[in-house]
Amino acid sequence: MKPGDKLEKPKDRKGSLVRLGRYLFRYRLSFFCAFVMNLGGNLLALAGPYLAGKAVDAIHPGAVDFQQVFFYAGWMAVCYVCSAVLSLALQFLMLSISRRVVYQMRRDVFNHLLTLPAGYFDTRQTGDILSRISYDIDTINTSLSSDVIQLMTTAVTVVGSFVMMILVSKELVLVFCITVPLSLCITRFIVGKTRPLFKRRSRAMGALNGYGEEQVTGQKTLKAYHQEENRQQMFDQVNHEAVDAYYRSEYYSSITGPLVNFVNNLSLTLISVLGAVLFLFGRMSAGRISSFVLYSRKFSGPINEAANILSELQSALAAAERVFAVLDEAPEKADKPGALELKNTKGEVELSHVAFGYEPGKLIFKDLSLHAKPGSLVAIVGPTGAGKTTLINLLMRFYDANSGKVIVDGRPVEDWTRESLRKAYAMVLQDTWLFTGTVYENLSYGREGVSREQVEAAARAAGIHSFISRLPQGYDTVLNEEGSNVSKGQKQLLTIARAMLLDAGMLILDEATSNVDTRTERRIQAAMTKLMEGKTCFVIAHRLSTIRNADWILVMNHGEVIEQGTHDSLMAKGSFYRRLYEAQFQ
Repeated sequence: MKPGDKLEKPKDRKGSLVRLGRYLFRYRLSFFCAFVMNLGGNLLALAGPYLAGKAVDAIHPGAVDFQQVFFYAGWMAVCYVCSAVLSLALQFLMLSISRRVVYQMRRDVFNHLLTLPAGYFDTRQTGDILSRISYDIDTINTSLSSDVIQLMTTAVTVVGSFVMMILVSKELVLVFCITVPLSLCITRFIVGKTRPLFKRRSRAMGALNGYGEEQVTGQKTLKAYHQEENRQQMFDQVNHEAVDAYYRSEYYSSITGPLVNFVNNLSLTLISVLGAVLFLFGRMSAGRISSFVLYSRKFSGPINEAANILSELQSALAAAERVFAVLDEAPEKADKPGALELKNTKGEVELSHVAFGYEPGKLIFKDLSLHAKPGSLVAIVGPTGAGKTTLINLLMRFYDANSGKVIVDGRPVEDWTRESLRKAYAMVLQDTWLFTGTVYENLSYGREGVSREQVEAAARAAGIHSFISRLPQGYDTVLNEEGSNVSKGQKQLLTIARAMLLDAGMLILDEATSNVDTRTERRIQAAMTKLMEGKTCFVIAHRLSTIRNADWILVMNHGEVIEQGTHDSLMAKGSFYRRLYEAQFQ
């Protein structure tokens, strides 16, 4: 560690252990069987040193009782074989338990992510979230499948060996009154040092994954701006921080084993000296000394392993804290009691004196009011940062207004359930999103039970049917991740067709024609004019030529509606809208 580095300690180590225990408790029957196997296997292994001592005592000066030696040696073989079989079965069982625990944990995290508000994802890197689902949970899996077995084995072996050593010789046990406290002090000191380092390592790996995901996604932009060298330098920095965090955590944890092993070897030396003295005075036989030495190795060995396991557990606990931090995030607010289902949407939308800001004290909307009549086409225009997309976030209730009211069909949006409110809208965003699946599956996304004829009709209306028909398998063609095997314009047309297919009373278009050429744009405009009949449509547009026929245009700037009216009336005023419009054609 560098001088002055501050280490962040885990917030709730015991809480993380308890919560991991709850996951294991779901499979308590299997875990109980694992405990029984572990107990049986270790007790059988503990019988070995006792039988070895008996075999040694069958050797007398000038004579060997081979019958006794073979008798005890045979039982030793039986015990060790049975112990090995039980240990192997235990390994398979614990792998099965850890697999089910990790599956459930990853499922819980993913399901919880689906309940979180949009603000959670707006303020966090995608790569860091994915790191918690993959890397951190894999770290927990490794610990559960191996470390838990080792800890159970350690507990049984240490207790059993200690009891047997007392039965063999109380005098020799006194040696451990010196070495065991010394080992515990060393282990406790190093664990205290490594615990925050492992948490720092998980956080650094999350940052590395986040940065890597961001750069891979933006490769084309990166190359277009010739930022390869700059990005390499930035990656080197992030990579160095991750490697450094990994090195420091492993460095401090790796010195635990050698130090504890040194103490264990010291105890063996003291036992040998004291045992020889007791043998000379006739207080112990050679067989009992042999048994005690073997039990001391069984007693000290697991303590050494436990020291290493505890270091690995720090990594698992740090990962668990990051995973549980996601599970502890407050989900989206529940619908208020008695919230109604929004059905047969009329499409009347009103914002009354709405104030809103993403951060306290930084308002985007200060006093926003607008009224959209059912079936009208409302265009929202304005410079970047005027608040156009924020308005959509409020309409969809991704965020709630700080004050004022957002009203749909005569009721505040809080009176409607979120699910029914969002289903009342169809959306086409500027950033298209397609998933790995067939064209048909992508178009029918969000509407169950849709027929092939309905899908094709929507594709025709969006002007994309002929393109789909030319694909190798037509509507059954599998699109790559994020639709990378189709062009930007074709992706946009596919998302437009998907929105048209939804039975929604309101439509939101956020620069929906930004990625198509002028000829295609005109085809889409004509088709959309026909299909949007009877729907309330909100169109965010920078290309003002696309919204000349809108029923009402809202001109926004600095979070306020500064002008509103039809295209002709706004042009006649000769103010802000006219300057925007003319700037695009000069």
